[in-house]
Amino acid sequence: MGLLTFKGGIHPNDGKSLAKDQAITEVLPKGNLVYPLSQHIGAPASPIVQKGDHVLKGQKIAEAGGFVSAPVYASVSGTVKGLEKHFNPTGSKVDCIVIENDGEYAEVEYPAVKPFDELGKEEIIGMIGEAGIVGMGGAGFPTRVKLSPKEPDKIEYIIANCAECEPYITADYRRMLENTEELVSGMRVVLSLFPNAKGLFGVEDNKKDCIEKLKEAVKDEPRMEVKTLQTKYPQGAERQLIYAVTKRAINSTMLPADAGCIVDNVETLVSIHRAVIEGKPLMERVVTVSGDAVEKPGNFKVLLGTNQQELVEAAGGFKNDPKKVISGGPMMGFAMMTLDTPITKTSSSILAFTEDEVAKYKPSACINCGRCVEVCPSRIIPSRLADYAERHDEETFTSQNGLECVECGSCSYVCPAKRPLKQSIGSMRKIALANRKKK
Repeated sequence: MGLLTFKGGIHPNDGKSLAKDQAITEVLPKGNLVYPLSQHIGAPASPIVQKGDHVLKGQKIAEAGGFVSAPVYASVSGTVKGLEKHFNPTGSKVDCIVIENDGEYAEVEYPAVKPFDELGKEEIIGMIGEAGIVGMGGAGFPTRVKLSPKEPDKIEYIIANCAECEPYITADYRRMLENTEELVSGMRVVLSLFPNAKGLFGVEDNKKDCIEKLKEAVKDEPRMEVKTLQTKYPQGAERQLIYAVTKRAINSTMLPADAGCIVDNVETLVSIHRAVIEGKPLMERVVTVSGDAVEKPGNFKVLLGTNQQELVEAAGGFKNDPKKVISGGPMMGFAMMTLDTPITKTSSSILAFTEDEVAKYKPSACINCGRCVEVCPSRIIPSRLADYAERHDEETFTSQNGLECVECGSCSYVCPAKRPLKQSIGSMRKIALANRKKK
């Protein structure tokens, strides 16, 4: 039987050998902590502290600003310096709460947690929402909302996205190896909300040690199963992952719940365990620091709000002056203009490279080779869609299924003319989606 996968995709050099064998190392911050109020899709959180307030680790400092929103918690004890504008990892200046770390890490007294088997569904969803958990694979969708579909009885699969298909990133890989029980426990919590669902762990076959460890951990769990995926990018994209493990297809007008599925990232499920079983809010995550410009690539457990420059220093700093630094993966991440930005809920990695491979090439005319069509996981025609986007022809762009693009970048990667296909299509998608909302 063949490995589970989807049509299209690419096989870039994964670069994972730089950090995959480095165990998770805890890093404590040295300077001030910066907490953006918008670390998720939806309304920004609303501050509930003021300048001069003393806060404790685990204290809520901003509450959810609406139904689709998530609260923010202090990850250290210290004094609130104020509400200031700071750059976030994507390059936008946003409202942030700044806390001066007192170095004591004095923590709040968390409420006693009821035994799991005594918790009702609404209590569990409430605990997940109150903990500030969002999708930590990059999208940042509030998990409480994701776990509250209109028809919960129709959910048949809870899929743990264990693919980690982006090159260089190994944070989820280390979590799977070192926090296997917490990951399985998080899945157990989510399954308790959906009585008709089965839990599936989708793991690429280049992580055989994770597959073996997870299979051992779920051997006595009748509602859980490990699914081995073909190693291919973008195997971890939500639509492609759902198709690979269930053969159910969704498009841009649908949610995974419309196909009876809910997808959660590894880090998200570990955080669900911490919220429901241990009663602790989201205050930390694992981040990979890697790339050929980094002295000692590794995986670090870091408190949210920590300055990214401090995390790079924890990895030994740069051995060479990097030409490009990326927040997230090299395929879908964001080029950074400064490291003076905080680690947020969706920060999976910091990658630094001695060469800017993209900047070396100048785009030329399309030669109609069809490679972009061959690798596109959405089965659309990227070269034509990029033409429509560059001509600002929104009507033709949408009629030719431009909104079905998942912005994975596979087309740009294989294009011999070095055309910025993903960037052109992505810009037009944002315009078209914004106009759709207005209507």
